[in-house]
Formats: sequence, structure tokens, C-alpha cells
Amino acid sequence: MEVAYLIIVIFLFTLAIIDLTVGVSNDAVNFLSAAVGSKAAKLKWILLVAALGVFIGASFSSGMMDIARHGIFNPNFFYFREVMCIFLAVVISDVFLLDLFNSLGLPTSTTVSMVFELLGASFIVSLIKLSTDCYPQVEALGGSVPTMANLLNSDKALTMIISIFLSVAIAFLFGLIVQWISRLLFTFHFRKNLGKKIGVFGGVAVTSIMYFMLIKGLKGSAIVTPEFQQWVGENTAMLLTCSFVIFTILMQILHWLKVNVFKIIVLIGTFSLAMAFAGNDLVNFIGVTLAGFSSFMDFTANSAGVSADAFVMNSLAESARTPVYFLIGAGAIMVTALYTSKKAKKVLQTSIDLTSQQNEENEMFGTSSIARNMVRVTTNMIDNVARKVPQNVKDWVNDRFRPLEDRSEVVAFDLVRASVNLVLAGLLIAVGTSMKLPLSTTYVAFMVGMGSSLADRAWSRESAVYRVTGVVSVVGGWFVTAGAAFLLASIVATIMYFGGQIAMFIMIALVIYLLIHSHIRYNKKQQQVKVDEKMEIITKSDDKDVVWEALKGHTSETLDNAVSFSAEIYKTLFEAFTKEEVRPLKNSLIKIVVEKKMMKKTRRNETQGFQRVHSSIALERSTWYHLCTNSCLQMLNTLIRIGEPMKEHTDNSFSPMTEAYIQEFSPYCRDIYHVLDDIAKMIRTNDYSNSENVSQRAKDLKHKLATLRKEQTMRLHQKSGSLKMDFVYLNLIQESHELLSEVRNLLRGSIKLFSPIVD
Repeated sequence: MEVAYLIIVIFLFTLAIIDLTVGVSNDAVNFLSAAVGSKAAKLKWILLVAALGVFIGASFSSGMMDIARHGIFNPNFFYFREVMCIFLAVVISDVFLLDLFNSLGLPTSTTVSMVFELLGASFIVSLIKLSTDCYPQVEALGGSVPTMANLLNSDKALTMIISIFLSVAIAFLFGLIVQWISRLLFTFHFRKNLGKKIGVFGGVAVTSIMYFMLIKGLKGSAIVTPEFQQWVGENTAMLLTCSFVIFTILMQILHWLKVNVFKIIVLIGTFSLAMAFAGNDLVNFIGVTLAGFSSFMDFTANSAGVSADAFVMNSLAESARTPVYFLIGAGAIMVTALYTSKKAKKVLQTSIDLTSQQNEENEMFGTSSIARNMVRVTTNMIDNVARKVPQNVKDWVNDRFRPLEDRSEVVAFDLVRASVNLVLAGLLIAVGTSMKLPLSTTYVAFMVGMGSSLADRAWSRESAVYRVTGVVSVVGGWFVTAGAAFLLASIVATIMYFGGQIAMFIMIALVIYLLIHSHIRYNKKQQQVKVDEKMEIITKSDDKDVVWEALKGHTSETLDNAVSFSAEIYKTLFEAFTKEEVRPLKNSLIKIVVEKKMMKKTRRNETQGFQRVHSSIALERSTWYHLCTNSCLQMLNTLIRIGEPMKEHTDNSFSPMTEAYIQEFSPYCRDIYHVLDDIAKMIRTNDYSNSENVSQRAKDLKHKLATLRKEQTMRLHQKSGSLKMDFVYLNLIQESHELLSEVRNLLRGSIKLFSPIVD
């Protein structure tokens, strides 16, 4: 039996290593986004600073390990087999959930997943124990039957859950207020408005950082003596005062020496936040594994022949004494993952996009009814308040928030906001760590960034609905994580409880298979992603002529793909409707929606590209470019208007398209397809020698469709056949006529857009 549990413990350590790697991939965004988004230093130096913080912070995690041991359940009422079942269910569920969210590129909370997995597994095991009268320590309760309140630390669990979700509002509010005040002080032209303020700001920021690095971070450290911790606690006020005076003077002197103090603050903040992350979140990655290892060591040393079903885990009620080498090893793994993880970069980009300066980045999310309503209500409230504020006050505030007109480099946000994000997030996380509350590092860091970006007016009227949708999507993902973690851990724990060791090993094999399969699928997906080389040139090249050539090539591909796509979808819709096939109709409509989103995103990219070419070219060609892209979008809208009535008609099993209608319209469908295909080829090859002929064919088809439309209208008045079918057919004729109009406009615009430039 001990051999079987030894294998399980080894597997727990294996999953802990994977969990550390996957978890850092997910949470690296928390301490890297501010420095990377503001370009405070080169990425290699930012990673080096963060790696040092992670490695040192890992040694401060020992006190947090108690959460996994007895923070959720009372181990005095559980047997060894039961706690191993709980711990194994947690790590299996945790790795699967984190890898899933990472693959989707969404930040999620390792703290939320761990707490709710522990809660789910503990709850279901406790429920089984109460229903089967299988529990120890009845004598400790005076012979009475234990209750769920005895088995679970409900008060402690509730406190942790509330602290996790309350941190959302607190972090957002503090980020909003502090950034608003900071921007009033320094403005976006902060390099001209530093003066003596920068010394005080730097002193406060670095003192705050030192506070949670050297004072709050020392609590629970495995490498600091209790005597030194006591001395620090007794002299906190003196240390903070001296720190403030020294760093205020130092920062002011550095400013006079032409050193960018904000960059120093950002790098120090990155180090401290990485350290706070490791100190707070390491329990999420290895706490359960170490608790399982401690349980196994206690069982092998003290069971004295007692079976795993009868050995009570009183030892877990004691505080953890985590060996330093475990913490150092965990820190080394986290640092390695930080440097090597590709998924970390994907998650990092999500956070930076959501907090970037307005109109600087592509919006990653669409809109939603919740976001639209929230923006509308908030805008009305702001307008009502603004009407009551004196005009001179509004003018002064607006002047302080006036953004830079010309910037030498494009950054997601500036150093002032980066400093606020790091200092505030680190402080809030450190307070939670000092109280042994597993505050979600992801929640805090992300919501501080959201609050500060809102205060910085990064959410314009044009971008606010996208940003709110993004926040709702990400935070909603965290709530989904909580529910999924609770449910998944409950199911896994139930299976292993009743299935015993056989079920445990089956679950181990299953999670290994899932991890391997997920890894293979992710690699295949990455291989299929093509690097947009032309867009790389457009965004990075400083040669305007090179940018124009790349932009022409990219735009040509965009228009070619749009027309080719429209031709194929048009043919598919007609053929599927004639054969009464619902699935192709539904799939085609889904593809059109996806294509519209991609088209809008591409149009934003290419429009930004026109800002990087010669102004004379941009002025001359951008009009034709917008004509072409608008025509493409209208073509897609036309296809939707064709497809939706067809899908509804077919889905309801109404009368099929008559053979007469099929025979009548099939030639039109074929001719329209060939017109679209020929125009796509002309755009692809940039050979418009046959453009007049193709345009005339399209014009002739429009005249024929106009005649057919009149005939179909007359049929409607004759009331012969299916009225519903007649309406769908009439709609097909009308929208096909509109499709030809749009593709002719596109052809005319593309000729002007890609014609040679005459000096």
C-alpha cells in the first residue's frame, strides 16, 4: 500500500512541476505587463529583474503553505486515504484548467482555481463521510456526530473567497483614484513637469515597495530568523521614515543627474511584484503537493500498522515547516518557465491590449449588451456630473489630461501609469500575504491596470465598449474558473473515493493523456498560425516607400481573400438551399460573421499603415482603399441577408425551392460566381486589362436580375405556389443585384488604389 501512495506522491511532485510551469505562463502577465507595456527597458533586462524577484520571493512562501494543509478543511476529521484523495483531485483539476485557459490566451486566477478545487474536493469528501458515518474524532466532540461545519473551515474558506472577489473592486478603485491624482500632478508631458515632485513621488513609491518587500514579505519567510522579524516589527515606523527620507533625496539627485526616475521605479516595482507573486502564489502551485508529501511522511513514520483508511491526519493541523530546498527548487523552475514559455507572451498581450492607450492597439474583443448598457449608463452619469462642475475647473483638468501629440515611440502606456500599476498591485498583494489570505495576484494586478487606464482616459467613447467587454470576458472567465474548479474537483474526488487506488491510477493516466494531447494540439495550432510578414514590415519599417509596397501587397491579399470568400459562400448558400441542407447554411453564416470580424481588424491595421506612408500617397489612395473595404463589408452583409432567410426557411422545413426556380436561377448563380472569381484574380495578379469586359458582364447581369425581379414580383401577386418560398426567392434576386453593385464598386476602387504612382 505504501508503494502505491509513494507513486501518487511522486506523481503529485510531477504535476507540481507542470503546474509551476503552466502557472507562471499564466501569471507572468501580472508582474511583466507594466514594464513591457511602458517599454521601461529591453525585454531581456525586464525578464532578468522579474526572475530575481520570483526566485527571492519563493523563499518567503513558507507561511502560506498552511492554506493547503488546514485552510479549507479540518484534517483532524480526515483519514490519510481521504486527504490524499482530496490533494490528488486538486492537482489533477488544477493542471487541466490552467492549461486550458492558457491555450485560449486568457488570464485566469491560480488562486481561485486552487481555493475552489480544495473546497470542491473537501466538500464532496465531507458529504460522503457524513452520509456514511465514516469519520474519526467523535470523542473530541463529546460523542456527538460531526457536522459539515466541523469538517470544513467554513469561516476561513468564506473569508478567503470574499477577499479574492472583494480585491476586484478594491484594486480597481485604488487604481482609478491614485492614477487620476498622479496624472493631475505630472500630466502626459511628465518630463516637463517633474521638478521637485519627482523626488517625493519616487520616495513614496520606493518606500511602499520596500515596505512590502522587507517588512510584509519577511513574515513567513523560511530564511529569516524570528529575532530579526521581531526587530523589524518593533522598528517599522523608524525604518519607513528613514527609507522615505533617503529615497526622496536619492531620487531627486538622480533626476538632477538626468536619470529617468520612473524607469527605476518601474524596474524596482517589477522586481517587488514578481517577489510578491512568488511569495503569495507559490502555495497555489506546490502547496497541495507539499501537504500530500507531508501526509505521506507522517503516515509512513507513525502509522504503526494502521491502515490508510484509519490513520487520522492530525499532523496537518500543525503549521508547515517547508524545507528551504523545496522553495529554492520551485523558484528555479518558475524562473526557467518565465524565460521559456511561449504561452506567457500570448497571455501578456491580452492584458496589455486591454490597458493600452486609446486607439493605439487593435481591440481584441467585440461588443456585448452588458458592456453597451454599462457604458451608456456610466456616460450619462458622467455627463450629469460634468454639467455641475465649473467650466474653468473642467478646462484645467482637461489640460492636465491632454495627451501627447507626437511621441517618439509607440507604447501601450507611459511610465507614470506603469509605476502606479506596480506599486499599488504590490502593496495590495503584500497586505494579503501578510494576513495569510490567498489574494488573487491576477485579480489585483489586472484590475489595478483597468482602473488606472480608465483614469488615464485610455477608454475613449470609441473604445470603451470594447474594453468593458474585455474586462467582463476576463472576469467572467475567472468566475467560470471558480465554478468549473469546484465541480471538476468534486467529480474527480468522488470517482477516486469510491474507486480507490485503481480509480486514482486511472485518473493519473487520464490526466497524463490529456496533457500530452493538449500539448500536441497546441503545437499544431501554433504551426498553423502564419506570421504576417507584410504587416510586420508595415508596423516596424522606417522607410515609407518600403511600407507602401508592403501595404499594397497586404491590401491586395485582403481584397482578393474577401472577394474569393464571397464567391464561394454565395455558391454554397444557393446550392445548400436548393438541396434543403441546413448545416451548410448555418456554417456559412458563422463563417461570414468571423470573416466580418477579421475584415474589420484588418482594416484597422491597414488604416494605421496609411499613417506611415508619404502623406501625398495616403491622401490620394486612402479614399479608394476605404471604398474597397466598405464594398467588401457590404458584400458580406449582402451574403448574410441572403443566407438568413434561406436558413430560417430550410430550418422550419417549409416548401422547398421549386425545380422551375432552380433551373431559372442556376445560370445567374454560375455567372455571378465567375464574375466574382475573375475580379479576385485581377486583384491577385494586379492585371486589370480585362476589367472593362468583367465590369460590363456584371452590369448586364444586373439588368437581367432587374427584369427577373419584376417577373417575380408579378408572380407574388398571382398567389401561385408557396408564398414563403416566393419571398425568399425574391430576396435572393434583390440581394444578388446588390452584390453585383458592390463588387463593381470594389473593382473600380481597386484599379485606382493599385495604379502606378505618377511623380
